[in-house]
Amino acid sequence: MRLDKLVSESLPCSRLEAKKIILSGRVLVNGEVCKKAANKITDDQEVIFTGTGIGTGSGSAGQNRQLSRKLYRQTARYIVINKPSGFICSTHDEAYPSALNLIDVINKSKLHFAGRLDQDTTGLVLISDDGQWTHRVTSPKYKQVKTYRILLDTPLTEQAIESLENGVLLKDSEKLTKPATVNILQPLEVELIITEGRYHQVKRMIAAVGSHVESLHRISVGHVTIAHDLEIGCWRYLTSSEKDLF
Repeated sequence: MRLDKLVSESLPCSRLEAKKIILSGRVLVNGEVCKKAANKITDDQEVIFTGTGIGTGSGSAGQNRQLSRKLYRQTARYIVINKPSGFICSTHDEAYPSALNLIDVINKSKLHFAGRLDQDTTGLVLISDDGQWTHRVTSPKYKQVKTYRILLDTPLTEQAIESLENGVLLKDSEKLTKPATVNILQPLEVELIITEGRYHQVKRMIAAVGSHVESLHRISVGHVTIAHDLEIGCWRYLTSSEKDLF
């Protein structure tokens, strides 16, 4: 949003009056005077108006009020990305770049991943700088539903499907997985819906029933989906309703 638009909507005043206020040096952006009305305000900046004489175009009322008002401050960010293969859900790795490199925002160091995908797994990853929200997304307590599209090397047998839907014992584990939902899309393409997030869980579940994952793509977490609106490698902010569903 342009600075003059933010000022005019926040005080409120006309866009022309907002430009005059900005040129007079009464608007601070991140603690410094900004006199550029066309300056773009991003989600990591703080904007403060200070001084007198807003002017509303309706007589003298309010013209000389002393004001120091915070017009904008950084709010928590909630992002979804359609991760391509070859990127990791971490900030540092010598072999692969971070998926954060695909996001064009300021202060990336404050962001963290709400759940992870392997470097060769594609699809939906949630990112935020709100720790409590991230906890609700990732904690087993909340049993967030995750949907995956899987290409297999061999079709699943009826017995394999039944095992997945009842829970399977993973290698080096003493506890069955929670029941999954299996939807057969094509002989070698299935949709798997789970409510857990164990290490390499989908690949290990498929291996436990005698098949192998050729490719893995996550299309949804909770009520957030990228099935139709987000190309691979692209990202967007969550809507307020999507964010509030967690």
